[in-house]
Amino acid sequence: MPRAVDGTKHKDRRKKILELAKGYYGRRSTNNRVAKDAVAKAGQYAYRGRKERKRDFRKLWIARINAAVHAEGLNYSQFMHGMKLANIEINRKALSNMAIEDKAAFSALVAQVKVALEN
Repeated sequence: MPRAVDGTKHKDRRKKILELAKGYYGRRSTNNRVAKDAVAKAGQYAYRGRKERKRDFRKLWIARINAAVHAEGLNYSQFMHGMKLANIEINRKALSNMAIEDKAAFSALVAQVKVALEN
């Protein structure tokens, strides 16, 4: 039985890699051997990036909350401790959004937290 060198499975496999490598620089986008490595590395970066994005957003929310709370005379750690004492469970994303979009509600929340901290 003759060996298949240019069959459809072979072409499809190469085509899939080269389509994933579209837009890459130089031989990375045209040469299958180089593109295969480039696509594998890009996949590693993408996997890692999906984890990092979660960390980055959490950092951003904390920075925004801290800035908003500083204007009210507290710092982030005191504020979060007061939230726990006041039995208020709001996630950081919602708190950050509230601090930006609804300053009055956020100020009321900070007032509640200050009362909880005093007791």
